[in-house]
Amino acid sequence: MHGIVVKNTGSWYSVRTDDGQLIESKIKGNFRLKGIRSTNPVAVGDGVELTVNQEGTAFITAIDDRRNYIIRKSQNLSKQSHILAANVDQAFLVVTVNYPQTSTTFIDRFLASAEAYRVPVVLVFNKTDLLSDDERHYQQMMVNLYQTIGYECRQISAGQGDGVDELRPLLEGKITLLSGNSGVGKSTLINRLVPGQNLRTAEISDAHNTGMHTTTFSEMIPIPNSQSPLTSYLIDTPGIKGFGTFDMEPEELTGYFKEIFHFSKECRFSNCTHTHEPGCAVLKALEDHYIAQSRYQSYLSMLDDKDEGKYREAY
Repeated sequence: MHGIVVKNTGSWYSVRTDDGQLIESKIKGNFRLKGIRSTNPVAVGDGVELTVNQEGTAFITAIDDRRNYIIRKSQNLSKQSHILAANVDQAFLVVTVNYPQTSTTFIDRFLASAEAYRVPVVLVFNKTDLLSDDERHYQQMMVNLYQTIGYECRQISAGQGDGVDELRPLLEGKITLLSGNSGVGKSTLINRLVPGQNLRTAEISDAHNTGMHTTTFSEMIPIPNSQSPLTSYLIDTPGIKGFGTFDMEPEELTGYFKEIFHFSKECRFSNCTHTHEPGCAVLKALEDHYIAQSRYQSYLSMLDDKDEGKYREAY
């Protein structure tokens, strides 16, 4: 029997079969031993083969080849990676200038990982209603930066509902991963987009201006009233504090920063790392302000990741 994983609660996976059943499933014991170095060898969005038990539950015995996935380095150092979701059409990265502040390093690491697996990303700047004039100005500068690079940006207030309806056409007929730091308002946004979902939300911790986890597992949520003949889905994921990159070689990294890749074609050396080499067009573009300092610093931090144990939660 075949189906798609629609929810992961740790040891159990909810699988919606091709004939519409919802079956609670576990991974077959020896399945974990097949070289999958991950905290979750099966992810929401995976197509899987099932063997159903007499009790009505099932074992997952095989995973379909993945079209793509979003992956990050796991904080559990005994493993290697954590797959946020598989087989997605796009990702919405929800970010906030304040309450809490999303770092540009976190944004850039997510964007680079998405580029590596060819997942288009829309940056959704949330909580615009809470911003001061200076913060609003800073947000507009960030929007201008990422739009210039080539990323679609939207500015919304999920709490007030401002701008949320403009997101709906972008979701039509697609499977969309929703991700971001804890506390940026993903659950509030889903409650706006999917009436009746009633996901739990939490206040921001005043002491540290950081978010508190309200989503504890990943789940694929159907979006009702879609105008598309294809069903639309949101994949809700737990908020993440850090985004350590996984399985990226230094020589590949340039290709995951669109503007750095653009200028790198003019470098004197084909194996230029854009850190010190003579005739480096990227360093010249940085000096001439065609590449943002924040983006270049993110690039350097990811080059640094090849050092052992370089996962740093603050990203």
